[in-house]
Amino acid sequence: MYLALLVIFLQCSELYAQGKAYQVFTFNGVKIKVEPSDKVKNGAPMSIICHADISKNTDFQLKHNFTFFKDGKLVFMTISDKEDARYEIPVAKSADTGDYECRVKAGDKLVISKPIYVWVAGMTKPILTADKKEVSEGEIVKLRCELPKEVPPLEFFFRKIKTNSEPIEKRVAEQNQNFSEMEYYVEAGDNILQFDCFGKRQVKSGWESSQHSNKTLVTVKEPFRKPTLITTPSNNLTEGDIIEFECSTVATEMRGIEIIFQKNRTILNSVRDKKSLKYSTLATQEDSGEYLCKVEQGAVSKTTKLNVFVSELFPKPTLSASMTQLDENKDLILNCSINGSRKANFSILRKSSSGDILLKKSRILAIKVNVNDTGSYTCKAEVKGIVKESKPVRISVYAPVSKPTLSVVSGSPEVVLGKPLQLICHSVMGTPPITFTFYKGNEIKKNVTNDTYATFLDEDIGLNDNGGYKCDARNNHSSGVKTSNILNVTVIVPIRGASLGSVPYGEVEVGSDTAFLCSVMEGSWPIDFKFFKKTDHEVLLHEVREYSDRTIWHKKTMKRKDTGTYYCMASNRASVDVRSHPITISVILAAWQKGVIAAFVLTAMAGAGAVALWWFLRKKKKAKGPSMEMSGSALAPNLTNEKLTRPPSDGNYYSGSGYIEDNENHMKSTDESKDSMESRHSQRIYGHPDAT
Repeated sequence: MYLALLVIFLQCSELYAQGKAYQVFTFNGVKIKVEPSDKVKNGAPMSIICHADISKNTDFQLKHNFTFFKDGKLVFMTISDKEDARYEIPVAKSADTGDYECRVKAGDKLVISKPIYVWVAGMTKPILTADKKEVSEGEIVKLRCELPKEVPPLEFFFRKIKTNSEPIEKRVAEQNQNFSEMEYYVEAGDNILQFDCFGKRQVKSGWESSQHSNKTLVTVKEPFRKPTLITTPSNNLTEGDIIEFECSTVATEMRGIEIIFQKNRTILNSVRDKKSLKYSTLATQEDSGEYLCKVEQGAVSKTTKLNVFVSELFPKPTLSASMTQLDENKDLILNCSINGSRKANFSILRKSSSGDILLKKSRILAIKVNVNDTGSYTCKAEVKGIVKESKPVRISVYAPVSKPTLSVVSGSPEVVLGKPLQLICHSVMGTPPITFTFYKGNEIKKNVTNDTYATFLDEDIGLNDNGGYKCDARNNHSSGVKTSNILNVTVIVPIRGASLGSVPYGEVEVGSDTAFLCSVMEGSWPIDFKFFKKTDHEVLLHEVREYSDRTIWHKKTMKRKDTGTYYCMASNRASVDVRSHPITISVILAAWQKGVIAAFVLTAMAGAGAVALWWFLRKKKKAKGPSMEMSGSALAPNLTNEKLTRPPSDGNYYSGSGYIEDNENHMKSTDESKDSMESRHSQRIYGHPDAT
């Protein structure tokens, strides 16, 4: 029985193991949704539901690991054997806005849902507080605006609200906190101030704004009142009246109070630590305008403005001149007058940098002028202490211009072809401005107005421009125009195309002369020619100045060391050196020198031949010597007797030579032969080294 139970148990275990081994599942998908909807009102409850759709091969339990993310950050996780999980948010707030997704993991499998955007509409109401409830003008009030439960980044907007004016708004962006602070300067006139604030945050659809905060009331105290400005006798006056201004204020504390009185931007008077200021003056028409009284204490400033009108007592005088431009030594009459012929005290003055110069206390001035009287003149009129000045009149007195001189700026009256020519026209005397006119031939090239000189640059220089320049000078003197002398300018043509030749060309005999010809294609005279020989350095051989386009240099008695390369260089006043192509000269021996050398060689060869012949004959004589001695020994007594008794023969006898020569016949008679034999025999005996 126990054995049967054991068998059954083993069979069941095997079946259970087989069933467990075949548990298979797969994810069909994971979905996420929001209840009640994906747009939730701020403060309402909200649920994020994640559902996993899974298929199994058998009905078995499977653990699911649910993870919820908002904007990529983990917010909730749970483990369940169910296929659904909920993330509950009891009170939704704007910080809960974002993209949500869920991830489901079962076994070693993980599936992620598509994200869903949830918008929690509306923001919490901001709270605004102020550090002071009561401030003085010029002080600072500090505000703090907070958005509870909101998550940065946020933007805060502070508003300063004044009665009967538009709110003044300031914006602050906060990246790391849900509150912001702002300081406001309390200006003069800010009696009662109200402040509020609101916030904004960015959502997918744009910007979302909060409600406006509570309004915070701030009371402003005045340290002093706005000043009062009055005039005596009134603000409508006539020139010559005395006008008095008074500026005053009321302050709780006079210390630090400053009163400033000004017209336009000019400060006329000021006082400190006093409640009032006075200022008086003799009214003139220039005193018409806007006056300002300003009271300052610390950072607080208050102003009051007042317009004053001063009517004209008499018009400004007018100065007239008989002439404004006249020659020196002419008469000038200046007349000062007032429209309406009102009586006044007149004076005529001349303007100067060091101050006005009084010329005469009268309405009329007559003078004979010179150049130094050139200048500006005015007149003044005085009635009831009011002095008015006329507009200035410019008087110009002219001395005649002197005859101008025309010259070249560089000094020399010449110009290189293609280069610009600068001329200067100058008048030593004459009242400026002087107008100078430059002519090239009869053509006007330039007009210049200057003080004493003018310049002209002629950039169009041609080959035929060899003169014809002049200039005129004139000013406002009645004498008219003065003309300079005509300036003739030489146009220098630069050297072009230098070349070198020689006669003879190429090879030159030693001792002969050589003519070198250097020429140029064009160039103004005189021309400086230089001849060079090229060695390891440039050697100047000859130089000459010619009023021609060529020159010849005769080099006498050429030597072998004169062999080499030659070139020439040409230049003129254009200061441009032009170099020719080089030529090569070879110095060779003369014909007679070659003949002398040949004769010397032939003579040497003939001498060598003669010596060789002599040596040959001597060798031959030595070879015949023994046979002659043998035959001569038998005849020795006879030969001796003959030598002693016979006279010399007609033939030439050469001691030791063994030969007898005859110009007419080489054959000898028997007696002559015999005598010769004897004679030779006798000598050989004498000349032998063993004879006694």
